[in-house]
Amino acid sequence: MTPPVATPDARPAYARPDTLAEALGLLSGGGWRVLAGGTDLYPGAGAQLSGPVLDLAGLADLAGIRATGQGLRIGAATTWADLASASLPGAFCALQQAARQVGGRQVQVAGTIGGNLCNASPAADGVPPLLVLGAGVELASHSGVRHLPLAEFLLGPRQTALQTGEVLTAILIPPQGMQGQSAFVKLGARRHLVISIAMVAVRVVVEAGRLAEVAVAVGSCSATATRLPGVEAALSGVLVSKALSRVTDADVSAALSPIDDVRATAVYRNHAAAELVRRALAEALAGVVE
Repeated sequence: MTPPVATPDARPAYARPDTLAEALGLLSGGGWRVLAGGTDLYPGAGAQLSGPVLDLAGLADLAGIRATGQGLRIGAATTWADLASASLPGAFCALQQAARQVGGRQVQVAGTIGGNLCNASPAADGVPPLLVLGAGVELASHSGVRHLPLAEFLLGPRQTALQTGEVLTAILIPPQGMQGQSAFVKLGARRHLVISIAMVAVRVVVEAGRLAEVAVAVGSCSATATRLPGVEAALSGVLVSKALSRVTDADVSAALSPIDDVRATAVYRNHAAAELVRRALAEALAGVVE
């Protein structure tokens, strides 16, 4: 481990552990700010980064994508660039599309999927694609490991279920979430380098010309990104040729609670979300090979 750098009062100001065990040992004492890619932490800190910083960049075990007996494991320190270039099934198209649209190239190379989740922005690009995959998270501490569905991990703007001493170690995708084809569509004031007004991910499984499984999630339109159960129910079992006509503005807006802000009004967000659901659904269906 890189020797901790101390402050004038002898408290460690920076540490870079070499193993997860070392990191969890330090975290058990509390008070640390965890640093992964730094693409959210540094801009949010301004000129002065306060508090002791625990740098996880040296933990190779937290990066990478691998198959397990329970599905797919995405290390929390996996970068957007690595996600975008990985060889993954069609169900992950939405996640890879989102990875290619997160900030600029510098952010994609440094930023991590785990950091995106822990930052807990309502406009986090990675969340809707992970929700339609049925993702869960793995949280580790000095006392053990626990798992949560992603929807239970994200509690609100900048709020997560992380407890003192815990770190997000992986995102877990179950086998059933790895089926079918997905798509991701976002809307902003421009095409790139923008915080979204609304974003949508859709995953579909088609059998015998009908929608056997549908998952739809919307971001930037509620305190956290959310699945749309009404839309999913309306589409279940429907002929592919009839699917787009079954998506109604009312079903989409029923699960959302958008706000007015400098980027858009709540009314506009509701209308935009419904249109984006139709576009993402059409794109996902276009990629289906029965």
